[in-house]
Amino acid sequence: MTVLEIADVSKRYGALRPLRLAQLAVAAGESVAIVGLEHGAAEILVNLITGATLPDSGEVRLFGRATAAIADSTDWLATVDRFGIVSDRAVLLDQLSVVQNLAMPFTLDVEPPPDAVRQRAEALAREVGLAAAIGQAAVASIDALARTRVRLGRAIALDPQILVLEHATAALGREAAQAFGRDVRAIAARRGAAVIAATADERFAGAVAARVLVHDPATGELRERRRGWFSR
Repeated sequence: MTVLEIADVSKRYGALRPLRLAQLAVAAGESVAIVGLEHGAAEILVNLITGATLPDSGEVRLFGRATAAIADSTDWLATVDRFGIVSDRAVLLDQLSVVQNLAMPFTLDVEPPPDAVRQRAEALAREVGLAAAIGQAAVASIDALARTRVRLGRAIALDPQILVLEHATAALGREAAQAFGRDVRAIAARRGAAVIAATADERFAGAVAARVLVHDPATGELRERRRGWFSR
């Protein structure tokens, strides 16, 4: 089953040239990384594939349905529920604890969360590699890798079918980014979710995805990178 198809897409967004994407198809459970999209273009990609914005030309299809066919806000929200997004645009509440932030996909009653919700949040923390000792720490006090893992926990909380990463490791060092990429790939595989990662880091791309594509901004072509490249 194909969960995402992009064909001959162009979208203007205020840069010198529009974002162009020639052809892309992502199967259910597949992991794909796209290298070469700057931050603004990556944000537009996320908006296009979630149906938040429509292309100026071309077509984006989700689960066999064109995003142009999304009828209204209720329809769009049902579509977005099938995605989990890891991005520094996803707001964390720094004054709240790690567990409280991870509880928020389930309830806004987090001071403190009900026991059943707290247990779900703690299970998410373990799944994304957060040490139990920092569960009660304020998010403001944890390091960049732990914050990224909190965002991952929030993204997978409602069991999405597609996990999207938008320059998720920009604040991380090389080794931390690669370790995080391996963890994301393993978590997505266990959950049966597809992964689409926009990144500038080819080593992270090689860790998070089975298929790594390099974007040509002039043509929109996505060229597959051979696996040996990432060890250089």
